[in-house]
Amino acid sequence: MTGAPDFSVVIPTFNRLTALREVLEALDAQEGPRFEVLVVNDGSSDGTTAWLDQRVAERRDASPALRVLHQQNQGPAVARNRGVTAARGRWVAFLGDDTVPSAGWLAAHHRVQSGDLARSVRAAGGCVGVIGRTDWHDRMRRTPFLDYINEQGLQFGFALIEDEDNVPFNFFYTSNLSVDRDAMAAEPFDAAFPFAAWEDVEAGYRLAAHGLRLLYRPAAHVAHDHPTDLERFAERQYRSGYSAVVFYRRHEQLGHFLGMQDGRPPSAAGAGERTLLWAQERLARALQGMPVRLPRVWEKTMRYHYLEGLRNGWADGVGLDRGGAS
Repeated sequence: MTGAPDFSVVIPTFNRLTALREVLEALDAQEGPRFEVLVVNDGSSDGTTAWLDQRVAERRDASPALRVLHQQNQGPAVARNRGVTAARGRWVAFLGDDTVPSAGWLAAHHRVQSGDLARSVRAAGGCVGVIGRTDWHDRMRRTPFLDYINEQGLQFGFALIEDEDNVPFNFFYTSNLSVDRDAMAAEPFDAAFPFAAWEDVEAGYRLAAHGLRLLYRPAAHVAHDHPTDLERFAERQYRSGYSAVVFYRRHEQLGHFLGMQDGRPPSAAGAGERTLLWAQERLARALQGMPVRLPRVWEKTMRYHYLEGLRNGWADGVGLDRGGAS
């Protein structure tokens, strides 16, 4: 490929070699714009390093161009920032190392980024982000719980999007996102987030203050190959609450949105309430493989784990390296 590509596809990866292989194979089959692929290997120890180096050597003159950056494990925020810095495309398209793009995925992003609405936003001094649709991979056993977190909130919440041409900043999901490279480079991901939670949404919040217009286009479709059940997702919600403290330290005006009360996490539930929540969670776990919907129980369970993380993150003082609102 000669000349700069239209897109740089940036993929941070850590110990997900099997899924990463499928992602890169799907990128080889993409239709549409000129693009390069940048994989940032975030200290993997599962054979990813050797496999990526071999793949680069085998594809030296192939298209799309594949570049690999190796680093010690520093988390997805640092990995994405390295990818953005190295990117040569006008737009950066982010994928997860477990989100497999459909054949028309990048073409769909390109149609929107080069379309009339995007051009008008840029002419007014803004920038454009496009989120596509992320569904569960066909190999995963679908359950009512998985469908619920995908559509009604917690994971993605696509059914909650009211206007596909003007999506709130909290849908700035880097599992399937394209954005103007220069805008992303000017507002990099904050490396202080201790887990892969909130760091992308927080960047979206800062970009929104600088004129980001976020659009949702389901045609830009990927398949999410990430085994999940209620127990694993509860752990994810704990990490999300813990990381939310960093978000709050940066933007205290979002305290209510992040679950804070009067500048602090809410008090822990009493013994009776915790016992009830424990019983409800055990029931939900026992029934999660059956065609049963328990949205109120799911919400209460996930809220409990989120707030536990929020309280512990607050107690541990995460985010105090750069405290204060912005």
